[in-house]
Amino acid sequence: MTFSITTWNINSVRLRMPIVAQFLVRHKPDILCLQEIKCQEHEFPLQPLKDLGYQHIIIHGQKGYHGVAIASKVPLLEDHRQNYCGVGDARHISAIFERGSRRIRLHNFYVPAGGDEPDRSVNPKFGHKLDFVEEMKALKADMPGVSSILVGDLNIAPLENDVWSHKQLLKIVSHTPVETEGMKDIIARGGWLDLMRHHTPEPAKIYTWWSYRAKDWEAADKGRRLDHIWSSPDLGPFLERIDILKEARGWNQPSDHVPVTAVFKF
Repeated sequence: MTFSITTWNINSVRLRMPIVAQFLVRHKPDILCLQEIKCQEHEFPLQPLKDLGYQHIIIHGQKGYHGVAIASKVPLLEDHRQNYCGVGDARHISAIFERGSRRIRLHNFYVPAGGDEPDRSVNPKFGHKLDFVEEMKALKADMPGVSSILVGDLNIAPLENDVWSHKQLLKIVSHTPVETEGMKDIIARGGWLDLMRHHTPEPAKIYTWWSYRAKDWEAADKGRRLDHIWSSPDLGPFLERIDILKEARGWNQPSDHVPVTAVFKF
């Protein structure tokens, strides 16, 4: 039997609940991980998700900014939030779910975007991003008796073919060498498997984000792979496919990110 997990930076869940519902009705993932929900926990639209079968919901929110949530058809054990960089931002939440005898720790992240200038001496937001990435290097994929999945808007496109032009974006936040090397170090130190590239190796292009600034985003197709799904290596053989729903970028009042779904066959 298949089991699916979707990650989606929704850029305000209350504003975009209609397209969230549209997606869930059509695609029916078992677990939905949202980032940038932009609301406090008591403001989160619980009932529409529960009406669609997502009875198990954990939320880490804050007023007007950031925020992550997990909505699941299967029970979620625990509700863990890590305070990265000690600034109190709602950027991480995790839980454990079970598939048969397998226990799986699921992490949902929203990594800081980092502002526009890739220089921490003049741009504190970029420094904050680098510090956040540094702390993520301690996160291990392999734990005794528990497999791991990490999803989210990590705001870094680490590989040359994760952006529309490697050369033109080398000095653009999200693809600068210090960021890309930092993400590769998280993966290496933590023993993570990049499931999207496991399924679709380079040199194939993969994008999950298209800027609002583009007059015709689809024709220009200047995308970046900012959204990620990783796992502990033991889950790699069970990956059936990765679905990137590019059409969602053209829906009514869309996010600039699209849903990315990993489908497993355990």
